[in-house]
Amino acid sequence: MSPSETCSPTATSIFQTVPVMCAGISVMPRGRIPGLPDFTVIVAARNEADRIGATLDALAEAFPGAERLVADDASEDGTAEVALAHGARVVTRGRSHGKGANVTAAAEAALSDGVPDLVLVCDGDLGASATALGGLVDAVREGRCELAVAAFRRRLGGGFGLALGFARWAIERRCGFRAEAPISGQRAMRGEVLSTVLPFAPGYGMEIGMTIDAVRAGYRVCEVELELEHRATGRSFAGFAHRARQLRDFAGVWWARR
Repeated sequence: MSPSETCSPTATSIFQTVPVMCAGISVMPRGRIPGLPDFTVIVAARNEADRIGATLDALAEAFPGAERLVADDASEDGTAEVALAHGARVVTRGRSHGKGANVTAAAEAALSDGVPDLVLVCDGDLGASATALGGLVDAVREGRCELAVAAFRRRLGGGFGLALGFARWAIERRCGFRAEAPISGQRAMRGEVLSTVLPFAPGYGMEIGMTIDAVRAGYRVCEVELELEHRATGRSFAGFAHRARQLRDFAGVWWARR
């Protein structure tokens, strides 16, 4: 285990956008990378047209041949079209259902062809830094854990830490795991873990719910510090409103898993 890791105490075709109710988006077989014969990347996105292309290109560079599936939460800026142009499959709907529900729909579409060996879930705003996510894949592939979570080496933006602190407390309270990056959306896992933790918690509660459910199911969770960049929210009205919505969803997960 590297010094930057912490673990839990427990065990290029272009496809047309289709409604999410059609689980089988395509019969194209999943991509293959050395050592991982069945590997799927799910990218969560809402209004990320200016960054999703760079993110998908970076993922294609880091994981050549892997299937890239974009969970588009009813973006209004052409995110789905950009994703298609960069070779991804897209699951989208006519209206926003929140991050947890939308990524759940994409994950179920991915699982409709069978459970992959490994799944990488990430956010669509990582841009070129997404190439660093190979560190998460390595942690799972090498058997250090079944669910690997990325911790950003450098903190960008953020508020006063209330939502983050509550998320960390809620996870520890519900499953005993002390998370340093409780709300990170960058996660690699065995396919069986994905099947176990579905459906994801609603909205922004997706990540903390995933951690709690995985630890409770006996899977090992580790955090890996990586050089990543994303679209950060600052101490503005929009930023505080975003974190208020996060806190609401975090509280919902904490209460639902009591």
